Formats: sequence, structure tokens, C-alpha cells
Amino acid sequence: MSTYLLEVGTEELPYKFIPQAIEQLKSGFKSFLEDNKVNYSDIKVYATPRRLAVLIYGLENQTADEEKIIKGPIASIAFDSDGNLTKAGEGFARKNNLTKENLYIEDNYVHAKIVIKGISIKELLSKNVPSIFMKLQGAHFMRWGANDEKFSRPIKWIVSILDNEEVKIKIIDKESGTKTRGHRFSAQDVEISKPEDYLDTLRKIHVIADPQERKELIIELAKDEAAKIGAEPYYTEDLLEEVTFITEYPVPVLCEFSEEYLNIPEEVTVTVMAVHQRYFALHKDGKLTNKFITMANYIGNEFENIKAGNVRVIKARLDDAVFFFKEDTKKPLSEYVESLKGVTFQKGMGTMFDKTQRLIKLSKDIALDLNTSATDIERTALLCKADLTTNLVFEFTELQGFIGADYAKVSGEKTNVVNGIKEHYFPLNAESETAKGIEGQIVGIADKIDTICAVFAAGKKPTGSSDPLGVRRAALGVIRTILSADLKIDIRKYITKSLELLPVQRPEAQQEIEEFFIQRLIIFLSDKYDKNILEACSIKNPLTNLTDYIARVNIVKDLNSEQLCENANRVIRILKDIKGGEINEKYFVEPIEKTLYNEIIKVGESDYRTYLDKLEQLNPTVTKFFEDVLVMDKDENIKQNRISLLAKLKEKYDYLADFSKL
Repeated sequence: MSTYLLEVGTEELPYKFIPQAIEQLKSGFKSFLEDNKVNYSDIKVYATPRRLAVLIYGLENQTADEEKIIKGPIASIAFDSDGNLTKAGEGFARKNNLTKENLYIEDNYVHAKIVIKGISIKELLSKNVPSIFMKLQGAHFMRWGANDEKFSRPIKWIVSILDNEEVKIKIIDKESGTKTRGHRFSAQDVEISKPEDYLDTLRKIHVIADPQERKELIIELAKDEAAKIGAEPYYTEDLLEEVTFITEYPVPVLCEFSEEYLNIPEEVTVTVMAVHQRYFALHKDGKLTNKFITMANYIGNEFENIKAGNVRVIKARLDDAVFFFKEDTKKPLSEYVESLKGVTFQKGMGTMFDKTQRLIKLSKDIALDLNTSATDIERTALLCKADLTTNLVFEFTELQGFIGADYAKVSGEKTNVVNGIKEHYFPLNAESETAKGIEGQIVGIADKIDTICAVFAAGKKPTGSSDPLGVRRAALGVIRTILSADLKIDIRKYITKSLELLPVQRPEAQQEIEEFFIQRLIIFLSDKYDKNILEACSIKNPLTNLTDYIARVNIVKDLNSEQLCENANRVIRILKDIKGGEINEKYFVEPIEKTLYNEIIKVGESDYRTYLDKLEQLNPTVTKFFEDVLVMDKDENIKQNRISLLAKLKEKYDYLADFSKL
């Protein structure tokens, strides 16, 4: 078994392209090997800002011989009347290196069995690796020199080795060799003797090629450096990914800015550091400090210039933030609401001021249905978008809501309103926390439903490649908020109300939005529940009461009665699209009909566990009914009465789930 290494060195790659390239390379080589029926044990892809590398382990040395049946001309064309090959037959044989004896006739056509000899893995790699690499896709690819081909950045070197032997390839304008390059400040043109030495060789020349190792090292270094001053680093997955893909050899550098900048909202300072400057903010005893860590892609211990440069940059950013904060807080947050008239929500759907008025109405209706005071909820709805016209949010868009909450606090708004303004954007992503206060919950639900309805009413529903205004995330946010807070909210009702408030009416939007919500609900819950069960329980629209839906799902997932499923499905198959009518006892012929009728009417609404027990208790009677009774009786009255009886039984089954999907 062999091991193959491909390393393509480049100028600095955009960090967002690197994780895409990792996935594409792994998928590309996997498909290539499987298509060519080459066995292998593992594929590893490594990447830094200056290199993409693939290591393939356990490769066969040669592809296997392959037998193949090929089809030639019609027999009467390939052979003459004496059984000799014609010109057409000779041409077919010659083309495939065959003799007359190799040919046979089947279904009136000439056929032959040929053996395609396997080729060496070295030859296969040499022919295919460049095309696999050039299939990589990403944004803003470029040309350089006189080349017609494009790639993310110019290629500087290539290493291509199978075991201890070079596999010669050429990608765009660079031919492969066996020498790699270390960190910019480390050794260059370093020989790779064999693929297995790759990671260790790079480590010696100050390159951590494994992104996961680099990421874990960054966390460890940040924590260790922060611990020196008794602090803890703040980081998100986005920050970690970016720092991972802009460094080859991360080194922590502790920096400090003036304490005066701690007077502005903490979210602003942290955002400047994490999002805009890729710094790790530091907290001590739960409070933000005036120190931060930057990860330098550096070799050495002279950090003064690095510190000075980073402090100079962050000071300029924080000076801007201080200025904007002071300017914005010269008037209360409520005075910014009127300015929303100059901010377009989306084309045809009015301004953000119009949206705010819709949110006030929707939020009030939801509050009334939940039997909670609407006063603070309406205030939250009024102010929740006001910060969009402030200087600070214009500069730091990602802080909308957080800035609004800070400005509301400065303006003297109630604490629950302050929290509601911030929380109405929650959850910020699929894993983040949901709103804790009722103000944030209700206004957030109203806001997200309004956005979804506006998108669908405008005919811009999401597709596989687009998600206008993040409506998938918005729908999931509504679902998660309702479930986490156990709110009894009829989503259908507020979809209807929201659509009525919009300036554009599109009748089919209601059904489209409901189907969209149900789809998102099933996808969200499919990690925990079987998809068939989720779809089966959707026979009753889950949007009317998500808590009720989950309760039914939890009961049905524990269902362990083959007889119940068999009986329910038999009823479904018989009825198909047939509608039942009134049941008339005078048309009962067999005693079991009366028995079944009496037992059906005893099955009434109750908790779902009890209800399921009652359905299971019906099993013997239903089974006997089918044994004793022919539903499609010759007498039309008897037949229709029996159909109506089964329709009544189906209603009882449907109250729990669509058993045809179980």
C-alpha cells in the first residue's frame, strides 16, 4: 500500500475560501478514487493561508484489471454469408485488438469480452490530479501572468510525491517538485522525503498544517496567556475559524488600550476587537478588561512593534465608537423612531417605520391572546428598530438590538423593555439562546413572522441557493422561541394577520408560508425524532399549537402496536378519497357493527397517552369487524353506512396521526 502527498503552495489565500477548498478537495479525491475503483484507507486535507495539501493513505499500487463486454455491429453486417468477417467486422476487431475467435453473437449483435489492464497508481495520479485541483470553486478567482486559467491566488510551488518517488504534475504554470516552503520567516525549499513526514517536517519549519490542531492550539495559547493576568478570553467559532485560517504559526501577544474606552457599551468594544480586528477580548471577574490578545503569525519574541501597531488600530476604531456613542445619546431612543420613515424595509413593503407599526399591532394581539399585559410589549415593539438610524449601528450593523438596548437604558426605559429590545433578535443562530423575557419573545415572534410574510407576499420565497432576509433562520427562531418558552401561540392566526397588514396582497402566500413553517419544524426536530413520525403527526396542522404537536409526537414515537397500525391503514386504504356521512343504526346488519359503533363513540379527547390506550383497546373489535363484515355490500344503504362507520373510526385515528406514514 502507498501514500500520496499533494501540496500546492500559493500566495495568501482568502480565509473564507480555505474551508470550502478543504471540503471540495476531500470530495474531489474521494470521487476520483471511487470512480476508478482504487482502494484507499483514508484521505486527509490540510490547509494554511499559503498552502492546500492532500494526504491519501493505503492506496493500491495499481488499479485492478477490468473485464468489459463491448457491443459491435449487427451480425449480418459483421459477417458475410460464409461466416467470414466483413470490412465492418474486421474494423471492429482491429479497433479493439481482437481476432475473429474473440467475437460472439448475442441478440443478433456482435459482442466481445475484453480485459482492460489496470494502470499504475502513479500514472493515474499524474493524469488526474491537476484536473481535480482545478475543479475547486470560490469567489473572486484571478488570472496571473499570461495564463488563461484562474485560481484563488497565484501558485508558487507544488509538491507531488507517492511514497518516496515524485509524481510529476503541472497545475497552470507551475511544475511539481519535492521541496516545500516553511513559514515566511523560517526555512525555505525544504525537502519532503516521504509523505508520512509531511506534518512533522512542516512543524520544524514553523507551520502547523492541520487546521484542527492549529485551532486547538490557538484556544490553548489564548487561555494560557489570559491566565497570566487572571483573565479569560472571549471567542466565538467565527473568530476561531478566521484566526485559524490567517495564521500558519500562531503566537499570542498581550496588548492594552486605555481604560476610558470601557465607558462605551461592552458589546461595541468586544465587537471592535473580535469582528473587526480578530482580537480576543479578556474578561476578569466577569468584567471586560482593557487588555486583549492578538494572534500573530510570527516567529520570535520581539513584540513591541506588533503591540504598538495593534493598539494604534484599535484606538482609532474605539475613538470612532466613543464619538458615535456620545452623539447618539444626545437624544432619547424614542426620538429615532420617526427617522425610520427614511429606511426602506424591502421593496414594495414600506419603510422600517411601517414595519414598526405592524409589529405594534401584531405584538398587542399576541399579548392579548396570551392574557398578558400589552403596555411594555407595545413599548418594546415601538423602540425595537429605532437604533437602526443611529450612527453606532450604521458603523457596526451586527450590533443592532444590543445598541438599542443600551440606548434605551440610557434613555431611562424600563429594564424589561431594555431587555426586550435586545432579545427580540434572539436566537441569533441555530444554537444560540432564545429570548427570556415575554417582551422579547412576543416582539421577536411578531418581527420574524412579519419578515417571512413580507418575503412570501412579494413572491420571493427561499430557494436552494437563496434565503431572502434570512427567512429560514427567522422561521426557526419563531419555532425555538415558542417551544423553549412553552407559549400557546397559533402561528397560523398570526400569519393571516400579518399578511393582512402588508401593503401587497398575494392569496397563495398563506398556504406557502404554512408549508414552509412545517417544513422547517420537521427539519428542526428530525435530529431528535424520526421524520416519518413528524410527518405523520402533521395531519393536524402543528402550527396551531406546537406544544400539542410535540406531545403527540412523543406519544407516537413510543407506539408499539402492529395491529393498531395495520387496522388504521386498512381503514385508510378502503376509504381513500371516499367521504363518510351520517351513521344510521337501522342499517346495522351484523352485531359487530353496533359493537364497533358504541366503542368508537366512547373514544373522546383526553391526554394522548390515554387516547392511544383507547385506540389500542379498539383493536380486537376492529379486527373482528373486518372478519365478519363485507364493507362494499350490494345494498347501497348498508354499504354507505359501513363507509360512514369507518370514516368515523378514521377520524379517531387522525386525531393522533396519519398512520399511513408510520
